[in-house]
Amino acid sequence: MPSSSVFISLQVNQQLSGFLKGKSFTKIAVLVDSNTRKHCYPLLLEQLPAHHLIEVAAGEEFKTLETCAQIWQQLTDLNFDRHALVIVVGGGVLGDMGGFCAATYKRGISFVLVPTTLLAQVDASVGGKLGIDFKNFKNHIGVFQEPLATLISPQFLKTLSPRELKSGFAEIIKHCLIADKAKWREIVRKDLDSQNWEELIAHSVHIKQQITEADPREKGLRKTLNFGHTLGHALETFFLGSAQQLLHGEAIAMGMIMESYIAHQKNLLSESELQDISQYLLTIFGKVKVPIDQEQVIALTVQDKKNKGAKVLIALPQGIGKAIWDVEATEAEMREAIGYYQKL
Repeated sequence: MPSSSVFISLQVNQQLSGFLKGKSFTKIAVLVDSNTRKHCYPLLLEQLPAHHLIEVAAGEEFKTLETCAQIWQQLTDLNFDRHALVIVVGGGVLGDMGGFCAATYKRGISFVLVPTTLLAQVDASVGGKLGIDFKNFKNHIGVFQEPLATLISPQFLKTLSPRELKSGFAEIIKHCLIADKAKWREIVRKDLDSQNWEELIAHSVHIKQQITEADPREKGLRKTLNFGHTLGHALETFFLGSAQQLLHGEAIAMGMIMESYIAHQKNLLSESELQDISQYLLTIFGKVKVPIDQEQVIALTVQDKKNKGAKVLIALPQGIGKAIWDVEATEAEMREAIGYYQKL
């Protein structure tokens, strides 16, 4: 599965027109959600050729087969053939779902991702993972398929709330913890407002591309990208639909603290490294003080895609800047890790 082209540019209009120049598609659809239609689509409109606009509801709760059916129906009604193009303008939820719809419509038509959140730019839009949630299980149904291109512009970050920006920063932190100790030391000296987003986007994209090109189907090394995600996804699902609903990055930040504790217990992280990771993440994200049902969260980890048989397998940092994968986490270890977070 070859890697797609990833382009990073401040001028998203020029980026899009440059990519489309000289290419021929029978039809073009631009897929947006209710948020990106209002805030992001107008930034692209000037350079878009004739196209059909498809809009869906915004939010993780709509990342479902029902929404996919709406998209497939509209593509069918518009007589899209296999030589058409879908341009997905949105964050990680829409990128995952829109790409999945394109990759499965008529066994696959071309699509381009235009990620509009920091989270999507540094993580979700790179590496060819597509999918939807099913019965509240995160990304339970999906495929691996690279887009024709991923067009990234820091210009979209101006459309984000501080909370959304912070959510994306969690994945940048993760990339540093698993692959770049020097960059970790650099970012922890700064608060959120002082970070160089353009530089950090390029840094994260480079790390993720290197890892996913070496292991496109997640048989080994790519599993390191799931650090924080076993317990993080379980927590995200646990809080889904509650008053304390978490953004993806907020749940992953919690997951990284808990899984760092497990790494420390397995002598992979020193006490000081665990403290550094925990304190920086708490400084940026604060602490979720709502009670966590430990048994319910642990039960949700059983459906994690990295598992083998009855074993819950997780990725853990091996010191800061390196990571290992397929490490078994017992229920007792996960219970202790959740307890560690609750006592911070």
